[in-house]
Amino acid sequence: MSAQERLTDALYGIGWGTVKKLPEPVAVRLGNMIADAAWKRRGKSVRRLESNYARVVPGASPERLAELSRAGMRSYLRYWMESFRLPSYSAERMKTGFDPKGVHHLTDALASDRGVVLALPHLGNWDRAGAWVTTKLETPFTTVAERLKPEKLYDRFVAYREGLGMEVLPHSGGSAFGTLARRLRDGGLVCLVADRDLSASGVEVEFFGDTARMPAGPALLAQQTGAFLLPVTLWYDDSPVMQGRVHPPVEVPEAGTKAEKTSVMTQALADAFASGIAEHPEDWHMLQRLWLADLEPRPSDGDQP
Repeated sequence: MSAQERLTDALYGIGWGTVKKLPEPVAVRLGNMIADAAWKRRGKSVRRLESNYARVVPGASPERLAELSRAGMRSYLRYWMESFRLPSYSAERMKTGFDPKGVHHLTDALASDRGVVLALPHLGNWDRAGAWVTTKLETPFTTVAERLKPEKLYDRFVAYREGLGMEVLPHSGGSAFGTLARRLRDGGLVCLVADRDLSASGVEVEFFGDTARMPAGPALLAQQTGAFLLPVTLWYDDSPVMQGRVHPPVEVPEAGTKAEKTSVMTQALADAFASGIAEHPEDWHMLQRLWLADLEPRPSDGDQP
């Protein structure tokens, strides 16, 4: 493990070990202080966040974008502070800390025993929503996590999410899709963050007027297993309770090839995500490049690496 990886792991360890013990008002103030300090430095992640917001809010003035990026960093740190503290929440607080609209789409789908895929963007706190599912609905689910460096940090995330009632599969390795399909065929629930493709096999979609690439997995799983595919969007308001919406099911088209059906379904997910992001842009924690026009070009065979 490199020195940088040891430092990263130590910092996250301090977060999980210390922040959850702080009085909540102190933790909130600390999160805002860290967010504001990062925002004032205007590092690469903050500049990318602001650039992404410029696509979501076209025509926004520089002042408006600066306001959004500051609010976005505060929302992002709220996500982390809540995540550090979630394991210390009572079951009652997990049940009452999230207030989703349209939840009948989820409960009706779960009652069908066909299996359910929930697809979410990086909005709000998806771990908090997951804890609500495992406590309020008493429904365990399976998810996939990007394998982080160092390995100890990835293990921390797995242990944290498993402690909230989630089964966590690594994104890499190639076996996750088959396991997810088996869980769905058994009538289970799968939750996937699906607004950013981490592979070379994503689906191109129109997203806020330009082309982005999103994962094909949710649509393919729904096609191959017959599971419901439900988009979910999350956001914060001024209360301690996180808000959310379960959108109507994305249907599998009756005609077309597998690729064509996957494209149509993934575009429907992108449209649902866009509706939630447009209403609450400051809660979209996309600090990375997303649109194809923003991605760094890969070197061709004749180029130097």
